[in-house]
Amino acid sequence: MKRADTGLDLKYGTFEEARAWIGSETPPRACEDEIERSQIKYFCSLVEDGNRSYWDEDWAREQWGGILAPPGMLFVWSMPLLWRPGGERRPPTIATQIPLPGDTVINVSTDSRFLRPVLAGDRLSFVERAIDVSAEKKTQLGAGHFITTEITYRTRAGTIVAMHRNVLFRYLSTPEEARP
Repeated sequence: MKRADTGLDLKYGTFEEARAWIGSETPPRACEDEIERSQIKYFCSLVEDGNRSYWDEDWAREQWGGILAPPGMLFVWSMPLLWRPGGERRPPTIATQIPLPGDTVINVSTDSRFLRPVLAGDRLSFVERAIDVSAEKKTQLGAGHFITTEITYRTRAGTIVAMHRNVLFRYLSTPEEARP
């Protein structure tokens, strides 16, 4: 079922079906574009981050080997475009493919670990893996499940540069008894 307001194509099923996804991985995918200096500048301008590592090419080259990509941009490089001519769509994230009850997702936490600097000009690929699906939990939003995924980012040479762990909460936004 595709939610009109988010564009998410969520798969529905039982908790037992969801647990069977733990350990599943996507095939390796190339990030849409190489890490671009212009995107780094726009991001740093939006958040008003004046770190020389992002702005001063000579200084960054001496310190890191080139302009550094801010840690907050890691996930951006692997985000699929929401639209492209001809309707071609990139495969969805693994979290949306895990079959569970619930029609709404909210991001709960994100943790990124860097094993080496990510620089302007790098071209990354990634693999996403399902780490865990919790038993049903009751929260102020409603009853649902926490889904933990991890993305491993690699360079063209296959070197792991970063790991991005994410937790989503998937729940039913309108209880069945309240639906028309």
